[in-house]
Amino acid sequence: MKLFKFFSLTAAFLITLTACGTNSPAPEQGALPFVLVTSAPNSTPTPTPFQPSLYTPTLPSLYTFDTNISASQLLSVTETPSPVIAPQTSPTATLALHQLFPTQAAPPAQSSLAEPTALPPLTDNETINFLLIGSDKRPGSSYRTDTLVIAIVWPKEGQVSLISIPRDLWIYIPTVGMQRVNTAYQSGEIGGYPGGGPGLLKEAIAYNLGIRIDHTAMVEFDGFRRIVDTLGGIEVPVSCAYTDWRLIDPSYDPNNENNWWLYTVGPGQVHMDGDLALWYARSRSKSNDFDRGRRQQEVLRTIFQKALQTDTFSKIPQLYNDFSSTVITDLSLADMLRMAPYAVNFTNANIRGYFIRPPLVSSWITPGGASVLLPNEAELGQMLVEATTLSTFAVTRETITVEVQNGASFETLESLAASRLNYAGYQTILGTADHRGYSSSVLVDFTPGQDSTQRQTIINSLGLYSANILSLPDANSAVQYRVILGADYEPCFQPQELTH
Repeated sequence: MKLFKFFSLTAAFLITLTACGTNSPAPEQGALPFVLVTSAPNSTPTPTPFQPSLYTPTLPSLYTFDTNISASQLLSVTETPSPVIAPQTSPTATLALHQLFPTQAAPPAQSSLAEPTALPPLTDNETINFLLIGSDKRPGSSYRTDTLVIAIVWPKEGQVSLISIPRDLWIYIPTVGMQRVNTAYQSGEIGGYPGGGPGLLKEAIAYNLGIRIDHTAMVEFDGFRRIVDTLGGIEVPVSCAYTDWRLIDPSYDPNNENNWWLYTVGPGQVHMDGDLALWYARSRSKSNDFDRGRRQQEVLRTIFQKALQTDTFSKIPQLYNDFSSTVITDLSLADMLRMAPYAVNFTNANIRGYFIRPPLVSSWITPGGASVLLPNEAELGQMLVEATTLSTFAVTRETITVEVQNGASFETLESLAASRLNYAGYQTILGTADHRGYSSSVLVDFTPGQDSTQRQTIINSLGLYSANILSLPDANSAVQYRVILGADYEPCFQPQELTH
């Protein structure tokens, strides 16, 4: 069976921000952290909430998926292969691509046409830019880097932008031509490009997205599991229930369909060991690459938060040696030690998440028959400018702390809401409500200024239609706002829709 590609966001991010610890005990070997669930004969699996409405103004939508895929179908059609394609041209294809890329030439037919124009640099020398790579690379086999996340870091300001790149993004790869972005790494390795796979992938991203890549880190399946287990597992705030096929036990034969179960996690704060975190970050038979990118960033943020809670600086040399065989990176131990002092500037509230997905891209079939994603220049460009610019919202919101209390009967609701506010740029702490019988949510405003606009922004960030507002100005309050969640709070949300 073709394995699902995954992303080991965690290892690369832990290395780049030097925030990792080993204080927690490792989970029991072979223990399954959740009850495995099968669907009743007349039941419907929990739907995945992030199914995109594909935006295709001139080209037909071809990026669809079947939410009712069976275990036997899973074994035969898991991931669509990403072959190295020799693009062809035709008058129709050239016209369509010219319409989508008004400032660029159409994709070349193996060097028969001029290469498209490179985008100007969007990042300056104030940032350190990392490319985090997840791969299914195994000895003696071909592979793709199907998970790519750019981390743009402002060390002094403590801000981070994460940009998830879908595997089928159709770009110009220097010395190769128009190809999927997930083929660049292997092309660089096979073709002897200066710097190998990382060198060509860096060049391709700079050329097409205007983002300079300073460092890369790539990790594979086993490395991901090991890192999460080293942390003693992670507590992932799963705001939207997710159901997909999963092996009953990691040791079982994946080629036997009887070894697969429909498995559901969330909603709630879910403890994940390495195997469960890997499944959650890479599965997509009942969702798609866009939803997978959202879950990968969710896992990354969780590991970063766990890392911030542990002692890191004294462990950097040991951790570097422990994971040197697991993570392929151009970061040296000296690089990490130089960056370590900046780690104290970061909080989970200053990580902004961006996703290259519709309407930033549109589905298209190449003349060679491959389903790919074409960038919509204006929309994608606007997002890239925002992601590569210091956030003015963060400057204001980093001074605001919101205490979140659970006044409803649903367990761990406060953790889910706090995570949502972190996505929106607010610092949070958790508190205990006076009772768990609130039918409507309450926002308590302790600020001297009583800014109604700021109150409404917090309410909107939580997706509440309204909230009971209590005005209690207190200049000595340790927090500026308190949210008491009621039964009206719906935890499921789409992070890309939040204002950063």
